[in-house]
Amino acid sequence: MNIVKKMPVKWLPLIIIAAISAVLWLMVTPPEGISIQGWQTSIIFVATIACIVAEIMPIGAIGLLAITIFAVLRPSGAGSATDAIKIALSELNSSLIWLIVIAFMIARGFIKTGLSKRIAYYLVKLLGKNTLGLAYGLSVTDVALAPAIPSTTARAGGVIYPIAEALAINFKSSPKDESRNRIGTFLMLTISHVNDITSAMFLTAFTGNLLAAKLVTTSLNITLGWGQWFLASIIPCLVSFIVIPLVIYFLTNPELKKTPEASKLAAEELKKMGAITAKEIIMGLTVVLLLVLWIAGKNFGIDSTTTAFIGLTILILAGVLSWDDIKGEKAAWDTLIWFAALLMMAGQVNKLGVTKWLGNTIGNAVQGHLGESSWVVVLIVLCIAYVYLHYFFASGNAHIAALFPVFLSVAITLGVPEMIAIFALVICTNYFGSITQFANARNPLLFAEGFVPVKTWWKVGFVCSVVNLFIVFTVGLLWWSIIDLGVTN
Repeated sequence: MNIVKKMPVKWLPLIIIAAISAVLWLMVTPPEGISIQGWQTSIIFVATIACIVAEIMPIGAIGLLAITIFAVLRPSGAGSATDAIKIALSELNSSLIWLIVIAFMIARGFIKTGLSKRIAYYLVKLLGKNTLGLAYGLSVTDVALAPAIPSTTARAGGVIYPIAEALAINFKSSPKDESRNRIGTFLMLTISHVNDITSAMFLTAFTGNLLAAKLVTTSLNITLGWGQWFLASIIPCLVSFIVIPLVIYFLTNPELKKTPEASKLAAEELKKMGAITAKEIIMGLTVVLLLVLWIAGKNFGIDSTTTAFIGLTILILAGVLSWDDIKGEKAAWDTLIWFAALLMMAGQVNKLGVTKWLGNTIGNAVQGHLGESSWVVVLIVLCIAYVYLHYFFASGNAHIAALFPVFLSVAITLGVPEMIAIFALVICTNYFGSITQFANARNPLLFAEGFVPVKTWWKVGFVCSVVNLFIVFTVGLLWWSIIDLGVTN
Protein backbone atom coordinates (compact mmCIF):
# COMPACT_ATOMS: atom_id res chain seq x y z
CA MET A 1 0.00 0.00 0.00
CA ASN A 2 1.34 3.43 -0.96
CA ILE A 3 1.49 5.83 1.97
CA VAL A 4 1.26 9.51 1.08
CA LYS A 5 3.71 11.43 3.22
CA LYS A 6 2.69 14.83 4.48
CA MET A 7 5.07 17.59 3.41
CA PRO A 8 6.97 18.98 6.44
CA VAL A 9 6.64 22.50 4.98
CA LYS A 10 3.90 23.99 2.80
CA TRP A 11 6.29 25.86 0.54
CA LEU A 12 3.81 27.65 -1.73
CA PRO A 13 1.96 29.58 1.02
CA LEU A 14 5.28 30.21 2.80
CA ILE A 15 6.79 31.73 -0.37
CA ILE A 16 3.67 33.86 -0.93
CA ILE A 17 3.73 35.17 2.65
CA ALA A 18 7.47 35.85 2.43
CA ALA A 19 7.09 37.68 -0.90
CA ILE A 20 4.28 39.92 0.35
CA SER A 21 6.28 40.65 3.51
CA ALA A 22 9.35 41.56 1.44
CA VAL A 23 7.34 43.98 -0.67
CA LEU A 24 5.88 45.65 2.43
CA TRP A 25 9.33 45.78 4.06
CA LEU A 26 11.23 47.20 1.07
CA MET A 27 8.72 49.16 -0.98
CA VAL A 28 5.95 50.48 1.29
CA THR A 29 6.37 53.56 3.46
CA PRO A 30 5.00 53.22 7.01
CA PRO A 31 1.73 55.09 7.70
CA GLU A 32 2.11 58.40 9.47
CA GLY A 33 2.47 57.82 13.19
CA ILE A 34 4.31 54.48 12.92
CA SER A 35 8.11 54.33 13.11
CA ILE A 36 10.14 52.22 10.71
CA GLN A 37 10.96 49.86 13.58
CA GLY A 38 7.28 49.52 14.45
CA TRP A 39 6.41 48.92 10.80
CA GLN A 40 9.03 46.23 10.25
CA THR A 41 8.23 44.49 13.55
CA SER A 42 4.54 44.47 12.61
CA ILE A 43 5.34 42.93 9.22
CA ILE A 44 7.12 39.96 10.85
CA PHE A 45 4.37 39.63 13.46
CA VAL A 46 1.55 39.59 10.89
CA ALA A 47 3.55 37.22 8.67
CA THR A 48 3.91 34.85 11.62
CA ILE A 49 0.14 34.96 12.24
CA ALA A 50 -0.44 34.27 8.53
CA CYS A 51 1.90 31.26 8.68
CA ILE A 52 -0.05 29.89 11.66
CA VAL A 53 -3.38 30.37 9.90
CA ALA A 54 -2.02 28.74 6.71
CA GLU A 55 -0.49 25.94 8.79
CA ILE A 56 2.74 26.01 6.80
CA MET A 57 4.46 24.00 9.56
CA PRO A 58 3.68 22.82 13.10
CA ILE A 59 3.11 25.87 15.26
CA GLY A 60 6.23 25.29 17.36
CA ALA A 61 8.36 25.26 14.22
CA ILE A 62 6.72 28.51 13.06
CA GLY A 63 7.62 30.06 16.42
CA LEU A 64 11.24 28.96 16.02
CA LEU A 65 11.33 30.40 12.49
CA ALA A 66 9.89 33.71 13.72
CA ILE A 67 12.45 33.98 16.53
CA THR A 68 15.27 33.30 14.06
CA ILE A 69 14.08 35.90 11.53
CA PHE A 70 13.52 38.47 14.28
CA ALA A 71 17.06 37.98 15.61
CA VAL A 72 18.63 38.17 12.13
CA LEU A 73 16.71 41.17 10.73
CA ARG A 74 16.61 43.18 14.00
CA PRO A 75 13.34 44.97 13.13
CA SER A 76 12.94 46.58 16.55
CA GLY A 77 16.22 48.45 16.20
CA ALA A 78 18.54 46.35 18.39
CA GLY A 79 22.02 47.87 18.41
CA SER A 80 23.95 44.61 18.22
CA ALA A 81 23.53 40.94 17.39
CA THR A 82 23.65 40.12 21.09
CA ASP A 83 20.87 42.59 21.88
CA ALA A 84 18.81 41.21 18.97
CA ILE A 85 18.88 37.61 20.18
CA LYS A 86 18.20 38.75 23.75
CA ILE A 87 15.04 40.50 22.55
CA ALA A 88 14.04 37.52 20.40
CA LEU A 89 14.35 35.14 23.37
CA SER A 90 13.12 37.57 26.04
CA GLU A 91 9.77 35.88 26.67
CA LEU A 92 11.25 32.45 27.36
CA ASN A 93 11.57 33.56 30.98
CA SER A 94 7.92 34.66 31.21
CA SER A 95 6.28 33.24 34.33
CA LEU A 96 2.93 32.97 32.52
CA ILE A 97 4.47 30.84 29.78
CA TRP A 98 5.99 28.53 32.36
CA LEU A 99 2.66 28.35 34.18
CA ILE A 100 0.99 26.88 31.11
CA VAL A 101 3.96 24.61 30.32
CA ILE A 102 3.85 23.13 33.83
CA ALA A 103 0.04 22.89 33.69
CA PHE A 104 0.35 20.72 30.57
CA MET A 105 2.65 18.40 32.49
CA ILE A 106 0.32 18.24 35.50
CA ALA A 107 -2.53 17.39 33.11
CA ARG A 108 -0.63 14.27 32.04
CA GLY A 109 -1.04 13.00 35.60
CA PHE A 110 -4.83 13.11 35.23
CA ILE A 111 -4.64 10.92 32.13
CA LYS A 112 -1.88 8.59 33.33
CA THR A 113 -3.49 7.74 36.66
CA GLY A 114 -6.93 7.26 35.10
CA LEU A 115 -8.46 9.77 37.52
CA SER A 116 -9.99 11.79 34.69
CA LYS A 117 -11.74 8.72 33.29
CA ARG A 118 -12.91 7.68 36.76
CA ILE A 119 -14.44 11.12 37.36
CA ALA A 120 -16.22 10.98 33.98
CA TYR A 121 -17.68 7.52 34.53
CA TYR A 122 -18.76 8.38 38.06
CA LEU A 123 -20.65 11.47 36.88
CA VAL A 124 -22.25 9.52 34.01
CA LYS A 125 -23.35 6.90 36.54
CA LEU A 126 -24.80 9.60 38.77
CA LEU A 127 -26.49 11.81 36.15
CA GLY A 128 -26.85 9.69 33.02
CA LYS A 129 -30.34 8.25 33.38
CA ASN A 130 -31.64 10.50 30.58
CA THR A 131 -30.03 12.16 27.57
CA LEU A 132 -29.88 15.64 29.05
CA GLY A 133 -28.52 14.34 32.34
CA LEU A 134 -25.90 12.35 30.46
CA ALA A 135 -24.76 15.53 28.69
CA TYR A 136 -24.54 17.40 31.99
CA GLY A 137 -22.58 14.52 33.50
CA LEU A 138 -19.97 14.80 30.76
CA SER A 139 -20.06 18.60 31.12
CA VAL A 140 -19.42 18.50 34.87
CA THR A 141 -16.45 16.26 34.11
CA ASP A 142 -15.06 19.06 31.98
CA VAL A 143 -15.51 21.53 34.85
CA ALA A 144 -13.62 19.19 37.19
CA LEU A 145 -10.71 18.83 34.78
CA ALA A 146 -10.53 22.37 33.39
CA PRO A 147 -8.56 24.16 36.17
CA ALA A 148 -5.57 21.84 35.76
CA ILE A 149 -5.75 20.92 32.04
CA PRO A 150 -5.08 23.91 29.74
CA SER A 151 -5.49 21.87 26.58
CA THR A 152 -9.06 21.89 25.28
CA THR A 153 -8.10 18.99 23.00
CA ALA A 154 -6.86 16.92 25.94
CA ARG A 155 -10.04 17.48 27.94
CA ALA A 156 -12.70 17.26 25.26
CA GLY A 157 -10.84 15.05 22.81
CA GLY A 158 -8.68 12.89 25.01
CA VAL A 159 -10.97 12.25 27.98
CA ILE A 160 -14.60 13.05 27.26
CA TYR A 161 -14.95 12.25 23.55
CA PRO A 162 -14.01 8.53 23.76
CA ILE A 163 -16.59 8.01 26.51
CA ALA A 164 -19.28 9.94 24.62
CA GLU A 165 -18.53 8.01 21.42
CA ALA A 166 -18.77 4.67 23.22
CA LEU A 167 -22.08 5.71 24.77
CA ALA A 168 -23.49 6.89 21.43
CA ILE A 169 -22.56 3.66 19.67
CA ASN A 170 -23.92 1.64 22.59
CA PHE A 171 -27.25 3.40 22.01
CA LYS A 172 -27.09 2.48 18.30
CA SER A 173 -26.34 6.05 17.23
CA SER A 174 -23.88 5.68 14.35
CA PRO A 175 -21.93 8.55 12.75
CA LYS A 176 -22.34 6.87 9.36
CA ASP A 177 -26.10 7.34 8.93
CA GLU A 178 -29.17 9.19 10.19
CA SER A 179 -29.07 7.25 13.46
CA ARG A 180 -26.56 9.92 14.55
CA ASN A 181 -29.67 11.94 15.45
CA ARG A 182 -30.58 9.47 18.20
CA ILE A 183 -28.00 10.98 20.55
CA GLY A 184 -24.57 11.26 18.88
CA THR A 185 -25.03 14.69 17.30
CA PHE A 186 -26.31 16.17 20.53
CA LEU A 187 -23.48 14.77 22.65
CA MET A 188 -20.67 15.88 20.31
CA LEU A 189 -21.98 19.43 19.99
CA THR A 190 -22.51 19.67 23.74
CA ILE A 191 -18.95 18.51 24.40
CA SER A 192 -17.57 21.20 22.11
CA HIS A 193 -19.67 24.12 23.36
CA VAL A 194 -19.36 23.27 27.04
CA ASN A 195 -15.60 22.97 26.57
CA ASP A 196 -15.61 26.64 25.50
CA ILE A 197 -17.55 27.61 28.61
CA THR A 198 -15.33 25.70 31.05
CA SER A 199 -12.30 27.21 29.31
CA ALA A 200 -13.65 30.69 30.03
CA MET A 201 -14.18 29.89 33.72
CA PHE A 202 -10.54 29.45 34.69
CA LEU A 203 -7.34 31.27 33.77
CA THR A 204 -5.53 27.93 33.44
CA ALA A 205 -8.21 26.15 31.38
CA PHE A 206 -7.09 27.34 27.93
CA THR A 207 -3.74 28.39 26.49
CA GLY A 208 -5.45 31.39 24.90
CA ASN A 209 -6.43 32.72 28.32
CA LEU A 210 -2.81 32.96 29.38
CA LEU A 211 -1.89 34.53 26.07
CA ALA A 212 -4.61 37.15 26.56
CA ALA A 213 -3.54 37.69 30.18
CA LYS A 214 0.04 38.32 29.10
CA LEU A 215 -1.12 40.74 26.40
CA VAL A 216 -3.11 42.61 29.07
CA THR A 217 0.03 42.88 31.19
CA THR A 218 2.06 44.05 28.20
CA SER A 219 -0.52 46.62 27.08
CA LEU A 220 -1.90 47.95 30.37
CA ASN A 221 0.54 46.75 33.04
CA ILE A 222 -2.35 44.93 34.75
CA THR A 223 -1.75 41.41 36.07
CA LEU A 224 -4.76 39.10 36.06
CA GLY A 225 -4.78 36.69 38.99
CA TRP A 226 -6.32 33.22 39.02
CA GLY A 227 -8.84 34.13 41.71
CA GLN A 228 -9.69 37.44 40.08
CA TRP A 229 -10.36 35.67 36.76
CA PHE A 230 -12.54 33.06 38.46
CA LEU A 231 -14.57 35.67 40.35
CA ALA A 232 -15.21 37.73 37.21
CA SER A 233 -16.14 34.80 34.97
CA ILE A 234 -17.95 32.33 37.23
CA ILE A 235 -21.51 33.75 37.18
CA PRO A 236 -21.89 34.45 33.43
CA CYS A 237 -20.12 31.16 32.67
CA LEU A 238 -22.34 29.18 35.05
CA VAL A 239 -25.42 30.61 33.37
CA SER A 240 -24.05 29.59 29.97
CA PHE A 241 -23.10 26.19 31.37
CA ILE A 242 -26.72 25.57 32.38
CA VAL A 243 -28.37 27.15 29.32
CA ILE A 244 -26.24 26.00 26.38
CA PRO A 245 -26.88 22.23 26.68
CA LEU A 246 -30.62 23.05 26.76
CA VAL A 247 -30.26 25.18 23.62
CA ILE A 248 -28.39 22.39 21.82
CA TYR A 249 -30.97 19.86 23.03
CA PHE A 250 -33.73 22.01 21.52
CA LEU A 251 -31.86 22.60 18.24
CA THR A 252 -30.83 18.96 17.65
CA ASN A 253 -33.87 17.29 19.28
CA PRO A 254 -32.20 13.93 19.96
CA GLU A 255 -34.55 11.01 19.30
CA LEU A 256 -33.42 9.16 22.43
CA LYS A 257 -34.67 10.84 25.59
CA LYS A 258 -34.04 8.18 28.25
CA THR A 259 -30.66 6.50 28.75
CA PRO A 260 -30.88 4.16 31.76
CA GLU A 261 -28.22 1.90 30.25
CA ALA A 262 -25.65 4.71 30.43
CA SER A 263 -25.54 4.51 34.22
CA LYS A 264 -25.18 0.74 34.04
CA LEU A 265 -22.39 0.99 31.46
CA ALA A 266 -20.54 3.55 33.58
CA ALA A 267 -20.92 1.34 36.66
CA GLU A 268 -19.44 -1.60 34.73
CA GLU A 269 -16.48 0.49 33.59
CA LEU A 270 -15.86 1.69 37.15
CA LYS A 271 -15.92 -1.91 38.31
CA LYS A 272 -13.32 -2.82 35.69
CA MET A 273 -11.11 0.02 36.91
CA GLY A 274 -11.21 -1.36 40.44
CA ALA A 275 -10.70 0.56 43.66
CA ILE A 276 -9.23 4.03 43.51
CA THR A 277 -5.43 3.88 43.65
CA ALA A 278 -3.00 5.76 45.86
CA LYS A 279 -1.68 7.65 42.83
CA GLU A 280 -5.18 8.79 41.89
CA ILE A 281 -5.68 10.06 45.45
CA ILE A 282 -2.37 11.93 45.33
CA MET A 283 -3.33 13.39 41.96
CA GLY A 284 -6.68 14.57 43.29
CA LEU A 285 -5.21 16.08 46.46
CA THR A 286 -2.52 17.84 44.44
CA VAL A 287 -5.14 19.48 42.25
CA VAL A 288 -7.06 20.61 45.35
CA LEU A 289 -3.82 22.12 46.70
CA LEU A 290 -3.24 23.87 43.37
CA LEU A 291 -6.72 25.40 43.42
CA VAL A 292 -6.29 26.62 47.00
CA LEU A 293 -2.92 28.23 46.25
CA TRP A 294 -4.07 29.70 42.93
CA ILE A 295 -6.95 31.37 44.77
CA ALA A 296 -5.22 32.35 48.01
CA GLY A 297 -1.50 31.93 47.28
CA LYS A 298 -0.79 35.66 47.42
CA ASN A 299 -1.71 35.60 51.10
CA PHE A 300 1.18 33.19 51.64
CA GLY A 301 3.57 34.92 49.25
CA ILE A 302 3.29 32.19 46.62
CA ASP A 303 3.03 33.13 42.94
CA SER A 304 0.69 31.25 40.55
CA THR A 305 3.59 29.85 38.56
CA THR A 306 5.38 28.80 41.73
CA THR A 307 2.19 26.99 42.69
CA ALA A 308 2.30 25.03 39.43
CA PHE A 309 5.93 24.06 40.09
CA ILE A 310 4.95 22.91 43.60
CA GLY A 311 2.21 20.70 42.16
CA LEU A 312 4.49 19.17 39.52
CA THR A 313 7.24 18.54 42.08
CA ILE A 314 4.79 16.71 44.34
CA LEU A 315 3.67 14.49 41.45
CA ILE A 316 7.28 13.64 40.57
CA LEU A 317 8.31 12.91 44.17
CA ALA A 318 5.21 10.74 44.67
CA GLY A 319 5.93 8.76 41.51
CA VAL A 320 2.72 9.84 39.81
CA LEU A 321 4.84 11.29 36.98
CA SER A 322 8.33 10.30 35.91
CA TRP A 323 10.98 12.47 34.32
CA ASP A 324 10.36 10.59 31.08
CA ASP A 325 6.72 11.73 31.29
CA ILE A 326 7.94 15.31 31.61
CA LYS A 327 10.33 15.01 28.69
CA GLY A 328 7.66 13.36 26.58
CA GLU A 329 5.04 16.09 27.05
CA LYS A 330 5.46 17.43 23.53
CA ALA A 331 2.54 19.87 23.70
CA ALA A 332 4.16 21.66 26.65
CA TRP A 333 7.54 22.15 24.97
CA ASP A 334 5.80 23.10 21.73
CA THR A 335 3.83 25.75 23.61
CA LEU A 336 6.98 27.12 25.21
CA ILE A 337 8.44 27.98 21.80
CA TRP A 338 5.44 29.42 19.96
CA PHE A 339 4.14 31.28 23.01
CA ALA A 340 7.53 32.90 23.50
CA ALA A 341 7.64 33.97 19.84
CA LEU A 342 4.13 35.45 19.75
CA LEU A 343 4.43 37.23 23.09
CA MET A 344 7.83 38.65 22.22
CA MET A 345 6.56 40.14 18.96
CA ALA A 346 3.28 41.34 20.46
CA GLY A 347 5.27 43.03 23.21
CA GLN A 348 7.56 44.74 20.72
CA VAL A 349 4.61 45.90 18.59
CA ASN A 350 3.08 47.43 21.71
CA LYS A 351 6.37 48.92 22.94
CA LEU A 352 6.94 50.59 19.57
CA GLY A 353 3.49 52.22 19.71
CA VAL A 354 1.82 50.31 16.88
CA THR A 355 -0.97 48.84 19.02
CA LYS A 356 -1.84 52.26 20.46
CA TRP A 357 -1.77 53.85 16.99
CA LEU A 358 -4.00 51.13 15.55
CA GLY A 359 -6.38 51.33 18.51
CA ASN A 360 -6.68 55.11 18.19
CA THR A 361 -7.15 54.92 14.42
CA ILE A 362 -9.88 52.26 14.59
CA GLY A 363 -11.38 53.92 17.66
CA ASN A 364 -11.78 57.23 15.86
CA ALA A 365 -13.39 55.47 12.88
CA VAL A 366 -15.79 53.52 15.12
CA GLN A 367 -16.64 56.62 17.14
CA GLY A 368 -17.56 58.38 13.92
CA HIS A 369 -20.27 55.76 13.32
CA LEU A 370 -21.42 55.32 16.92
CA GLY A 371 -21.48 59.01 17.76
CA GLU A 372 -22.03 59.64 21.46
CA SER A 373 -23.17 56.08 22.21
CA SER A 374 -22.59 54.73 25.70
CA TRP A 375 -19.63 52.51 26.44
CA VAL A 376 -22.04 49.54 26.76
CA VAL A 377 -23.03 49.90 23.09
CA VAL A 378 -19.37 50.24 22.13
CA LEU A 379 -18.51 47.08 24.07
CA ILE A 380 -21.32 45.09 22.45
CA VAL A 381 -20.33 46.16 18.93
CA LEU A 382 -16.65 45.38 19.51
CA CYS A 383 -17.28 41.98 21.12
CA ILE A 384 -19.62 40.93 18.30
CA ALA A 385 -17.05 41.95 15.68
CA TYR A 386 -14.26 40.24 17.63
CA VAL A 387 -16.13 36.93 17.89
CA TYR A 388 -17.37 36.68 14.31
CA LEU A 389 -14.05 37.60 12.76
CA HIS A 390 -13.07 34.10 13.90
CA TYR A 391 -14.87 32.69 10.86
CA PHE A 392 -11.65 33.66 9.05
CA PHE A 393 -9.32 31.95 11.54
CA ALA A 394 -8.45 28.30 12.15
CA SER A 395 -6.45 29.05 15.30
CA GLY A 396 -7.73 30.64 18.46
CA ASN A 397 -4.26 31.70 19.55
CA ALA A 398 -3.52 33.34 16.20
CA HIS A 399 -6.80 35.26 16.49
CA ILE A 400 -5.97 36.37 20.03
CA ALA A 401 -2.42 37.44 19.21
CA ALA A 402 -3.55 39.42 16.17
CA LEU A 403 -6.77 41.04 17.37
CA PHE A 404 -7.14 40.94 21.17
CA PRO A 405 -4.75 43.82 22.02
CA VAL A 406 -6.19 45.94 19.21
CA PHE A 407 -9.83 45.45 20.26
CA LEU A 408 -8.87 46.01 23.90
CA SER A 409 -7.14 49.26 22.97
CA VAL A 410 -10.13 50.42 20.92
CA ALA A 411 -12.56 49.60 23.75
CA ILE A 412 -10.56 51.57 26.30
CA THR A 413 -10.04 54.46 23.87
CA LEU A 414 -13.82 54.71 23.45
CA GLY A 415 -14.49 54.82 27.18
CA VAL A 416 -15.15 51.20 28.20
CA PRO A 417 -13.87 50.66 31.78
CA GLU A 418 -10.58 48.77 31.63
CA MET A 419 -11.47 45.68 33.67
CA ILE A 420 -14.87 45.25 32.03
CA ALA A 421 -13.28 45.53 28.59
CA ILE A 422 -10.67 42.94 29.57
CA PHE A 423 -13.06 40.33 30.91
CA ALA A 424 -15.73 40.81 28.27
CA LEU A 425 -13.12 40.17 25.60
CA VAL A 426 -11.39 37.25 27.35
CA ILE A 427 -14.71 35.45 27.86
CA CYS A 428 -15.72 36.13 24.26
CA THR A 429 -12.31 34.81 23.23
CA ASN A 430 -13.44 31.39 24.40
CA TYR A 431 -16.93 31.63 22.92
CA PHE A 432 -15.81 31.68 19.30
CA GLY A 433 -14.31 28.18 19.71
CA SER A 434 -17.29 26.24 18.33
CA ILE A 435 -18.73 28.46 15.60
CA THR A 436 -17.15 26.23 12.93
CA GLN A 437 -15.73 22.72 12.83
CA PHE A 438 -12.23 24.22 12.42
CA ALA A 439 -12.47 27.05 14.97
CA ASN A 440 -10.62 25.13 17.71
CA ALA A 441 -7.96 22.40 17.62
CA ARG A 442 -10.37 20.00 19.34
CA ASN A 443 -13.15 20.42 16.75
CA PRO A 444 -11.69 18.37 13.88
CA LEU A 445 -11.52 15.38 16.23
CA LEU A 446 -15.15 15.77 17.29
CA PHE A 447 -16.20 16.40 13.69
CA ALA A 448 -14.13 13.75 11.90
CA GLU A 449 -16.23 10.69 12.75
CA GLY A 450 -19.32 12.23 11.18
CA PHE A 451 -21.69 12.59 14.12
CA VAL A 452 -22.33 16.25 13.22
CA PRO A 453 -23.08 17.38 9.64
CA VAL A 454 -21.40 20.64 8.58
CA LYS A 455 -24.71 22.51 8.25
CA THR A 456 -25.76 21.46 11.74
CA TRP A 457 -22.40 22.44 13.24
CA TRP A 458 -22.54 25.95 11.73
CA LYS A 459 -26.22 26.47 12.66
CA VAL A 460 -25.79 25.38 16.27
CA GLY A 461 -22.46 27.21 16.50
CA PHE A 462 -24.02 30.50 15.43
CA VAL A 463 -27.10 30.21 17.67
CA CYS A 464 -25.03 29.24 20.72
CA SER A 465 -22.62 32.11 20.10
CA VAL A 466 -25.56 34.54 20.06
CA VAL A 467 -26.89 33.09 23.33
CA ASN A 468 -23.47 33.25 24.97
CA LEU A 469 -22.94 36.85 23.90
CA PHE A 470 -26.40 37.80 25.18
CA ILE A 471 -25.51 36.28 28.57
CA VAL A 472 -22.23 38.21 28.68
CA PHE A 473 -24.00 41.51 27.88
CA THR A 474 -26.77 40.95 30.44
CA VAL A 475 -25.75 38.62 33.27
CA GLY A 476 -22.07 39.45 32.84
CA LEU A 477 -22.46 43.22 32.99
CA LEU A 478 -24.86 42.93 35.93
CA TRP A 479 -22.47 40.66 37.83
CA TRP A 480 -19.50 42.93 37.12
CA SER A 481 -21.42 45.91 38.46
CA ILE A 482 -22.21 43.94 41.65
CA ILE A 483 -18.56 43.05 42.27
CA ASP A 484 -17.49 46.55 41.20
CA LEU A 485 -15.26 45.24 38.41
CA GLY A 486 -15.27 48.65 36.75
CA VAL A 487 -12.95 49.98 39.45
CA THR A 488 -9.38 49.58 38.19
CA ASN A 489 -6.28 49.19 40.29
